[in-house]
Amino acid sequence: MPHSVDCPVLTHSGLHMPKLGLGTWPMLDDECTRAVEQALDLGYRHIDTAQAYNNEDAVGQALTNTPVPREQIHLTTKVWWDQLRPEAMRHSLERSLKALRCDYVDLFHIHWPTSDWELERSIETLVSFREQGLVKHIGVANFPLALLRRVIEGLGAPLSAIQVEYHVLLGQRGLLDYARSRDMVLTAYTPLARNKVSEVAEIRQIAAKHGVLPTQVALKWLLDQNNVAAIPKASSRANQLANLESLKLQLDDEDRALIAGLPKDQRQVSPDFAPVWDLSLIHI
Repeated sequence: MPHSVDCPVLTHSGLHMPKLGLGTWPMLDDECTRAVEQALDLGYRHIDTAQAYNNEDAVGQALTNTPVPREQIHLTTKVWWDQLRPEAMRHSLERSLKALRCDYVDLFHIHWPTSDWELERSIETLVSFREQGLVKHIGVANFPLALLRRVIEGLGAPLSAIQVEYHVLLGQRGLLDYARSRDMVLTAYTPLARNKVSEVAEIRQIAAKHGVLPTQVALKWLLDQNNVAAIPKASSRANQLANLESLKLQLDDEDRALIAGLPKDQRQVSPDFAPVWDLSLIHI
């Protein structure tokens, strides 16, 4: 049975993206299939995957099994940073579509920028997927602001979204201001800071005040923001329901002030191949 909470939908740049989605990394195989099927049964309509997660086939099996029509589901996937030459990008998308058992994906991201690539050719290829109808919308993930601006303003790419790490302990003011100025969505991954939000005294204080979980406070802080979606990973029914229930929470000005006072430089995801981050633009 679908859950009774209505999830707001973002419609920027023609997208139809529910603000709360299901992140699938690092779920694999049957665990992933069960989690996605269960989420769809509960009312989730936004699923996030990537070729690098090695779970697109499991997600595709869930999409095949569910009675929810494909057109009612927003599906995002991504191409890895070592597959950004045009031919490699095409092969990556073909493999993703085959694994997902879909004719198209709703949003296709370049997963990470790299230092060894021909940016213009990669972006041209990304745009061509949209023009061919293989993807409805295109975006990028983990791009610093200067590179994002170059792609949009310099190369004219019609990006609909950017996906970055964003949570109560990591600000993204520069990227979020820019996304809003371009009518783009910013999707927050690792929105619970790998559950570190549950250890933060101020978040626990707000949670106790409202009789909710710290994770629900952290999620609702994100979901209350214009142009922002969040994709927490949750495999259990209890956690998926708790994340949905966060939509009912009403944070007040006192709560938001407490969260604003938290450090905003606690990045959880920064692999060796990550770009140089915009440290001066993170505060919010």
